[in-house]
Amino acid sequence: MSITNQRLEFSTFAELSDSILKGHRLTADEALALLETSDADTLKLVSAAGTLRRQFFGNTVKVNYLVNLKSGLCPEDCTYCSQRLGSKAEILKYTWLKPEEAVHQAGLGIAGGATRVCMVASGKGPTDRDVDRVATMIETLKDQHPDVEVCACLGILKDGQAQRLKEAGADAYNHNLNTAESLYPEICSTHSFDERVSTVQQAKSSGLSPCSGLIVGMGETPEQLVEAIFALRDLGADSIPVNFLMPFDGTPLQGTWNLTPLACLRILAVVRMACPETELRMAGGREMHLRSLQSTALEVANSLFLGDYLTSEGQDAKADLAMIADAGFVVLGAENRDTTAAPDQGETAPDTGCSGSCCSTANTACSSQSEEPALRRRGAGTQETPNA
Repeated sequence: MSITNQRLEFSTFAELSDSILKGHRLTADEALALLETSDADTLKLVSAAGTLRRQFFGNTVKVNYLVNLKSGLCPEDCTYCSQRLGSKAEILKYTWLKPEEAVHQAGLGIAGGATRVCMVASGKGPTDRDVDRVATMIETLKDQHPDVEVCACLGILKDGQAQRLKEAGADAYNHNLNTAESLYPEICSTHSFDERVSTVQQAKSSGLSPCSGLIVGMGETPEQLVEAIFALRDLGADSIPVNFLMPFDGTPLQGTWNLTPLACLRILAVVRMACPETELRMAGGREMHLRSLQSTALEVANSLFLGDYLTSEGQDAKADLAMIADAGFVVLGAENRDTTAAPDQGETAPDTGCSGSCCSTANTACSSQSEEPALRRRGAGTQETPNA
């Protein structure tokens, strides 16, 4: 298949992929051309990007699990966030989980197949007391599950805090750039893009693996999307989660639907082409935007979150594991055992006829782009068993 785009010097997607394997660094013009791929040719682009994914990650999928340590009550004004200052989204709101509860919640995700636990708290950034609290959780979790990776996500860090987390046993720190620097002032006014970059750099210099990613679908132009992807590449992120905007009611971006499943595949393919050796995670919103193409996305993404997200419900955890197996992939760390039968942690979600977060419990059928995210009512901060 020839690529008919004057931005590209390569005649086929496969030729471009081969050149990247040989050391070619994707250019901005090439990335823009790939984003312009027609729907009819998108699966060919995915196939070419998939050769890079399989070269560096084989047929494994890394499973991650989120524990929301503190929900809502955030003083920041990020327009996309259901936990933002002034948000009217009807999310769970609670202050810090007790350490034993946080470790218990993490253990349920580990039992479901997760090899990385992401411990997340809302807010601009932690106090030193908050860091000590999370450090205690990490130390306890590592004592019980020494082989599990722990990633902390606590916001903008101050001097010495990354080192404290590292000493407690944290393996990684997540702080997403979210979008391009040129768009950032329209997304948030209470902190800057540079503060985000500085936090990732601080975590990296302290020996923590830098995890930083995107939220796509917020109205960014293709040029701004490429700007953001290349900023992550320049930052040297080891892991890039790509989130697809979940337009919560009660936030400034409610009702924003800019993505199609094929557009999501193109975005993931461009990230893979730009960062071929980097862990690429399809993260929040995958259920409602990729929909039936989630398993296809695993051809370029090698990582996902299991079960629920911070404030929204995700696909049933057992369905996630079955999807991985059905697509011919294996869960990283469990290559020699059956992961499709996740431990039964109790009732995970009402039967609505759909296991994706595009459906609320009040509806029995999926509509293509009209359902709000199903708000999380289980797991951390509740008495209900998590979807793990």
